[in-house]
Amino acid sequence: MSRHGLWLLLDREELFLSYEHFPWFQDAPIGKVLRVEQPSAHHLYWPELDIDLDIESIRHPGKFPLVSRIAG
Repeated sequence: MSRHGLWLLLDREELFLSYEHFPWFQDAPIGKVLRVEQPSAHHLYWPELDIDLDIESIRHPGKFPLVSRIAG
């Protein structure tokens, strides 16, 4: 984790989730961020944060518009 986002090691690939593209993680407790599941080959799920992401959306966030926002 950094002030810009977090790194995720998936198999042998390092993926970066910037807070700009994935704002849900910015203020999330680290313990909840670390609890990630991979229910299928192309899908990640953070159950305690109720966040579902397709792995391609992490690789190419510009191709996937932000469709959910944190209520403030």
